[in-house]
Amino acid sequence: MSRVKSGKVTHARHRKVIKQAKGYYAARSTNFRTATQAVDKANQYATRDRKAKKRSFRSLWIQRINAAVRLFDPAFTYSRLIDGLAKAGIEVDRKVLADLAVHEPDAFNAIAGKAREALAA
Repeated sequence: MSRVKSGKVTHARHRKVIKQAKGYYAARSTNFRTATQAVDKANQYATRDRKAKKRSFRSLWIQRINAAVRLFDPAFTYSRLIDGLAKAGIEVDRKVLADLAVHEPDAFNAIAGKAREALAA
């Protein structure tokens, strides 16, 4: 059997990793072995942080809703609003509520009023 050279395949694989490491500092962007480690770690962070992003946005929405509810009525809280919405049968997710609180305060106050009425009844 003749000897098989894998120069083209290896070069393409190296080039792919180096391309992913573009913009990294020093040897991390030019040295294949170091670039491989850097790219692998970056992919681990990216995977982890896609999950964390969802958590942090939900937290932000809750903070915005709570602030808007307290402007509506200082004695009214986020948890009581959510309870009131459930009792009133209003199904609006936190993302939409937060957007209403920021951009359409009148609509948000109307929803909060309905939630308070449902709690009182």
